[in-house]
Amino acid sequence: MADHLLEVRNLSIEFHTASGTVKAVNDISYHINRGETLAILGESGSGKSVSSSAIMNLIDMPPGRITSGEILLDGSDLLKMSDSERRQVNGSQIAMIFQDPLSHLNPVYTVGWQIREALKTHGKSSDHAQKEALRLLTRVGIPEPENALNKYPHQFSGGQRQRVMIAMALALRPVLLIADEPTTALDVTVQAEVLTLLKELQQETGMAVIIITHDLGVVAEIADRVVVMEKGALVESGLVHDVYKNPQHAYTQKLIAAAPGQGILNEPSRKGEPVLSVRNVTKTYANFQALKGISFDLYQGEVLAVVGESGSGKSTLARILLRLDEPDGGTAHWHGKDLFQVSAAEMYRLRRDLQMVFQDPTQSLNPRMTVYQLISEAWVIHPEILPKAKWRERVAELLVQVGLSVEHINRYPHQFSGGQRQRIAIARALALEPKLIICDEAVSALDVSVQAQVINLLDDLRRKLGISFIFIAHDLPVVKDFADYVMVMQQGAIVELETVSDLFLSPRETYTKALLNAALDPDPEIQAQKRASQL
Repeated sequence: MADHLLEVRNLSIEFHTASGTVKAVNDISYHINRGETLAILGESGSGKSVSSSAIMNLIDMPPGRITSGEILLDGSDLLKMSDSERRQVNGSQIAMIFQDPLSHLNPVYTVGWQIREALKTHGKSSDHAQKEALRLLTRVGIPEPENALNKYPHQFSGGQRQRVMIAMALALRPVLLIADEPTTALDVTVQAEVLTLLKELQQETGMAVIIITHDLGVVAEIADRVVVMEKGALVESGLVHDVYKNPQHAYTQKLIAAAPGQGILNEPSRKGEPVLSVRNVTKTYANFQALKGISFDLYQGEVLAVVGESGSGKSTLARILLRLDEPDGGTAHWHGKDLFQVSAAEMYRLRRDLQMVFQDPTQSLNPRMTVYQLISEAWVIHPEILPKAKWRERVAELLVQVGLSVEHINRYPHQFSGGQRQRIAIARALALEPKLIICDEAVSALDVSVQAQVINLLDDLRRKLGISFIFIAHDLPVVKDFADYVMVMQQGAIVELETVSDLFLSPRETYTKALLNAALDPDPEIQAQKRASQL
């Protein structure tokens, strides 16, 4: 038996593109032992997902090419195996779960069929596959597992879909599970549940886990060791505690310094009249009451964070305020005008002042338009803002402001990572110089350093230009850094509405306390203490 379960030696991967050769992974080496959890930490483009895709033989070649290295599983080099040999390894010995399960579960088959198919492909009988699919869904905590077997992926919540994918990955009892950003888009309580489930399953089966993440809190919660990647290179590795407390590389130091929730709590001081006054807003879909009498005030230059789990009504409220959906009742006065009563023509003019950054930039950015076209489209619709001769210069300025390069100006959305696409969406919203920006999970997919950069940018804009923000988020440390007031929502109602300092230092409601307790701390010692206090 080999010294390590998996050993990556001197792995290099490059991609051939129209713009030249991109070296995605450059001579990296690491290992993982049986029963161990290894975190691969780094920002978008660092090569962490590409290197793990090589382990699973998921790199398209061409344009990809593995130029050097070995990937040893129990001493056998995966890179020297035939395709049929690799198919026997994948699933039965190594399995993978992905960041976006909806994109990786087949939408036209039930989840039961998909789990059974994985088992039958590897020689299990139909009867065994049916029993095992039911057992797996039960084990990962899917409600009413017998009925769930006959449901399709879109009929589950994000957290439930991730549990389904975990069930599918564990169907053949692999010795190694690779989890690529498995909790990035999940609410804090659901994230905590998924990470707890992974730890429990690891203890039951003895499997090793490689978790790929940009979240230091996830590393502190679940990992034994961590390797840090930057621009395709492995820059640091060690025990999680040692790397966090005594980082040696400048890049690791930058990541730790950028972790949210370490700043001073804001103490807001309100002056004048509110720019937005919302009263008793209600919305019902069929028999489901999505909003139950929502009321709040927002002042100029102020940040109101809206937090709560999926289904609490956060995004519904955002869409109604922008008249993307119509309310059943209530008022929303913007500088004295009720947004729910103005004409379509008046709303068209007001949209210059009211902008939204959506959670999923893949769906909100037109794939047929370049970055230049996407951002400058705002000035096509509102030509009074900027002369056409200055469009390219202003687009370049906005790209730099949100942490992108001027060289990106002629690229298309599919050529960027998820975090980079979100930065493009933010630049697009800023192009109109709005007075209110509603951010619907706008920074949830960003790396910690980019997240800090974007939050600093938004904070600078609100201080200089007086922009107000409604900031919908599930990442409570980010809320702590950016918000003035926090509105906690549950099942369409406001549970608590307080200043950020009052809410974080002395929450009143049980639900608020549960959200705060579920938030992960980047310091492994503090996170261990939080974990112990919840046992």
